[in-house]
Amino acid sequence: MRRPSGPLIADELLGVWAEITEMHQLQRMRRLVGANCLLRRCSATWRSSTKNASFSEVLQLEDKKLTGLVFPLQGLEKYLTPGVNTASFRTFNPSLDDIHRAEALFKPSSKHVIDYFSSAVRMDHAPQLSQPEVCFVGRSNVGKSSLIKALFSLAPEVEVRVSKTPGHTKKMNFFKVGKYFTLVDMPGYGYRAPQDFADMVEAYLQERRNLKRTFLLVDSLVGFQKADHIAIEMLKEFGIPYALVLTKIDKVPKGLLVKNVLEIQDFAEKRMHGCFPQLFPVSSIEYSGIHLLRCFVAHVTGNFPLMNS
Repeated sequence: MRRPSGPLIADELLGVWAEITEMHQLQRMRRLVGANCLLRRCSATWRSSTKNASFSEVLQLEDKKLTGLVFPLQGLEKYLTPGVNTASFRTFNPSLDDIHRAEALFKPSSKHVIDYFSSAVRMDHAPQLSQPEVCFVGRSNVGKSSLIKALFSLAPEVEVRVSKTPGHTKKMNFFKVGKYFTLVDMPGYGYRAPQDFADMVEAYLQERRNLKRTFLLVDSLVGFQKADHIAIEMLKEFGIPYALVLTKIDKVPKGLLVKNVLEIQDFAEKRMHGCFPQLFPVSSIEYSGIHLLRCFVAHVTGNFPLMNS
């Protein structure tokens, strides 16, 4: 076969060039479409992750859903057998209007800055702050950082690092909520805890004079573990007032959740001195219990007194 020459070669080259150009255009269009789809997915994920973060949005829900989301313990009452004492389910029982107004403390503005302040590995490195303080402590991988991120979801510029790796938090992290209070994210105990965890946390609990409440987080799926009992004994020994927060309730079947809640409640009433009588079940994903917990934090720091609680 004779090799084409002259105009035939030019025509072939033009044809090849046209095919290459068309291929590049198709690839570019696919990249643009892919990027657009990714952007829509990210946007949808962000909207989904912040759904019900604002109490104004929650107030639009129908009554049953609203009650279950805001007061998770009361939402569990329909699964209980008759005669079960649920008085402690309403120890802290603010009105919806109270919860809505307390949310203002968690909304930043030009005059009310909410942000990470500093970190410390020893008490002599901790910032000397005068405002009331609350701290959150629990086993590694109990969902502590996720909970704090949910509490601060109305202030998305606040950087709370969340990791799937247990023991991610190695320092005491201080977050200032304007001039009103400080929230402290403590390292997790148990698996992959910092080697100096005991010295760090014990010194903090004993020496922090402005500490108003410690929140002890317990995984609602597995209940109390050995390390949790050690933490409880430490809080009891130091005479630290604390409250129990049950995390990840969205991941637990209702029957098992009810069983664990009642067992933990019974243990708390009989053997946990200094513990607030009401449990605080939460979901950092669905925002169940988050609004009530915000209101309780505002209350115990003295920024939102309630006459009936």
